[in-house]
Amino acid sequence: MKNIKIVTLTACIALMLSLMLFSSCSDDTNSSDSAGPPVIESVMPSGYDKAGNVLPLTPVTKGDPKSYYIIHGKGLLTTQKVYFNDYDTYFRPTFVTDTDIIILIDENTPYANASNKLKIVTNYGTVLYDFVIAPPPPTVNWFNPINAVAGDVVTIDGKYFLNPVVKVGTQQATIVSSTLTEIKFKMPANSANQLVSVSNITGTATSSMAVGAALYDDEIQGDAGHWTWDGSPFTTDYATDKAQGSSAIKLVFGGWSGADMKFNSRDVSKYKAFTVKIKCTSTKPEAKLTFVFGGWAYQIQKSITSNWTTIEIPFSAIGNPTTFDQLTFQESGNFGGNTILMDEMGFVLK
Repeated sequence: MKNIKIVTLTACIALMLSLMLFSSCSDDTNSSDSAGPPVIESVMPSGYDKAGNVLPLTPVTKGDPKSYYIIHGKGLLTTQKVYFNDYDTYFRPTFVTDTDIIILIDENTPYANASNKLKIVTNYGTVLYDFVIAPPPPTVNWFNPINAVAGDVVTIDGKYFLNPVVKVGTQQATIVSSTLTEIKFKMPANSANQLVSVSNITGTATSSMAVGAALYDDEIQGDAGHWTWDGSPFTTDYATDKAQGSSAIKLVFGGWSGADMKFNSRDVSKYKAFTVKIKCTSTKPEAKLTFVFGGWAYQIQKSITSNWTTIEIPFSAIGNPTTFDQLTFQESGNFGGNTILMDEMGFVLK
């Protein structure tokens, strides 16, 4: 708590200095402007950036929630209300002069389907000013199908997709439809081994897996046979619980039982690791699964939990293969078996 108080005090001092600076530099030589209608001349960031540097007092046309700004103008002393995108925003009366208001944009301020207006209401009138509230930077949870080819419609799942731009590598893709949490786009040509990115006015998010890198994304890619050792079902379309897309693999293993997957041989020289999202039904801390590569030459045991977790096994740990055609799993929890789900299985680009 002591550190929080120090930071808050420092921020308040900086804000008050900014307010004093702008008040002293203003044109008003008397208080008569206070009795006139309000005027907004500019909006500028106030405070510190993430590196602790004082932000420059430069006019901006968009603002970030949870950040301080100086509203500069005239006739602001009797301000009663401040709205960003029609959201009633709290301000400290002690942070108001006739020419400046220092205000924190509320984190709940709407940014989509909004007016893009700053509104100030004083005792003597109302003023509107063009000002955009930026969304948070986008997040990309997954895209599917991962092994899409040119012309396929691909779905991206994530957040904060306001007026998004989608790129595959450096190519801009054609968006078919979008909401704040989902985008559908057409995969451009020559996209193999490229990452998918989504940008909004705040930032960019990039997929963890490249186009064409999947061994499983709703279906087994290049399937050359798959089976369990004890003949139990090897379910490849389990839709009740999945990490991405519409389905996952479900394996019900007896103690120390396992399964094999064979694939059409593929070149993996562009990749650096094997990856899979995995979870199990057991909550036992000793739940484990052994990943077997190279005909039992390499056995990598990993702990698994009841939450979806990404496991990544570097190729340097399994002999640096340049081709890939087989994968074996063995349940290794030593408590009588486990039910295991897998999804988004494939490779990590170098």
